[in-house]
Amino acid sequence: MQDTGGPQLIESLEAHGVSITDLKKMKESGFHTVEAVAFATMKQICEVKGISENKALKIQGAAHKLVPMGFTTASNHLKLRQDVINLSTGAKDLDELLGGGIETGSVTELYGEFRTGKTQLCHTLCVTCQLPVDQGGGEGKAMYIDTEGCFRPERLFEIAERFNLNPEDVLENVSVARAQNSEHQMKLLLQASALMAENRYCLIVVDSATALFRTDYQGRGELADRQQNLAQFLRQLQRLANEYGVAVVITNQVVSSPDTGVFAKDPIKPIGGNIIAHASTTRLKLRKGRGENRICKVIDSPTLPEAEATFAITGQGVNDAVE
Repeated sequence: MQDTGGPQLIESLEAHGVSITDLKKMKESGFHTVEAVAFATMKQICEVKGISENKALKIQGAAHKLVPMGFTTASNHLKLRQDVINLSTGAKDLDELLGGGIETGSVTELYGEFRTGKTQLCHTLCVTCQLPVDQGGGEGKAMYIDTEGCFRPERLFEIAERFNLNPEDVLENVSVARAQNSEHQMKLLLQASALMAENRYCLIVVDSATALFRTDYQGRGELADRQQNLAQFLRQLQRLANEYGVAVVITNQVVSSPDTGVFAKDPIKPIGGNIIAHASTTRLKLRKGRGENRICKVIDSPTLPEAEATFAITGQGVNDAVE
């Protein structure tokens, strides 16, 4: 997925003068790759128990030797972009709308009312990401953080059969965790990083990213804390996308805007405000269509035009729209 063949394990720093003891301490605090160290602030490294400021400078200096952190030309950046893989959604029109599918190395947000297909799309991606690259996959495993109890392994079984994959193998290649609260949700990302350092993953799903923050922090008095912690969670997700080149897909709840009336732009608004809007590379709004059909609209993207596509929710996951 990356020109370097993937992230460099933190053990690589031993050859650059960092002791095994210090590397062990770094790993225990969630730093599993050289990229994680290079992208971290000095404050974050100094917060690791047993790592002094001098050691932190030495460790980060060694990481910066292995990870390019300066300017590069736009042509070099274009070459890196050519290594980006798109994961098929299972519907041709939706893939076409998204320029080939869900992009790896970035965060894609799906928002919409209930029964608009957010979770079904996430389940389908858990299967398609395991397909060969020439079939719209990423030849990697999937990770699913479930915050609302909506994950259903039997759905993966049905979708796997549609794509002629062994259902038992598909289920083995999906790592699932149920987050119990927003703090647990954050801790799961540390475990996610450890798993990704050991195996090839190409997708991480958080369904939904905002639900637990919404219930754990209530009222205006806790709004600032909620937004700050949500921002940290999203930043960690973006770091995983950068480090491991995985596609990060988050679902988001919506709320009805009080601005109803003639001049109201859109009565349905996603939770999280500007924090989640800025953290998402691509924002997709899902809404109901006729019957089993659903409509996906590109709300924000650095590369995709604002447009819509229709797809269907079937017994075998996301599929082409029903005429």
